[in-house]
This record gives sequence, C-alpha cells and structure tokens, in this order.
Amino acid sequence: MARILGITIPDNKKILYSLTYVYGVGQSSSALILKSAKIDPDKRAKDLSDEELNKIQKILERSYRVEGDLRREVSQNVKRLKEVGSWRGLRHSRRLPIHGRTKTNSRTIRGNVRKTMGSGRKSTSEKT
Repeated sequence: MARILGITIPDNKKILYSLTYVYGVGQSSSALILKSAKIDPDKRAKDLSDEELNKIQKILERSYRVEGDLRREVSQNVKRLKEVGSWRGLRHSRRLPIHGRTKTNSRTIRGNVRKTMGSGRKSTSEKT
C-alpha cells in the first residue's frame, strides 16, 4: 500500500486518480505533479517504486498546500466570515447553502425531503 503525506492511496487505480485521494489535489493538479515528476499517469499505484513516491511527495510538500494546512486555512476562512457577520458567514453558521437557488436545490440540507407521490389513483391490478 502506497502512502503519500500520511494518506493511503488505492493500489489498483492509476496514479493519476489515486493522487486525488489527497485533500487539495484534484485531477488537473495530479496531472501536473506527475508531469513534473516524469511519471507515466497510466501507471498503477502499486507499480510505483519508492523513488517515484518520494518524488511525488517532495513536489507536494514543496509547491502545494494540502491536507492539514489546507483544512486549517479553509476553516479559518469560514471562521473569519462568521466573525465579520457576512451573509456567507451567517449561512455557514446556520448550516444552509451559501450559493444558489435555495428553495428547491437545498431540500436535503434543510431537512425537508419530499417524497414523490403518484397520481393518487390505484392501478388496475389493485382494484380487484
């Protein structure tokens, strides 16, 4: 099992997709990391050597803000928005959606999930 920055990445997936398991690394940044490390993106994570894993880890540590640092920064940003009393801060504190049409697109987060009902008529098989 390959570990990068304390995160166990899946072995049977291509390294391009396995790197996205690290918080703060998406697919496009994963492609850039592999390009700068000169590693084939189609290679499986279990086929990587220790040297290649070290290259990836050094690139991540040097030029990307990932995992704990990024989580801390995001939480500090949200905390600042709450303290300032901005609209986004209020929405965060009330655990409501921050963007978008909130009447129809946020039912699950508001807790009133509607169940779809039929027409109210019984089918022909249920009449007898």
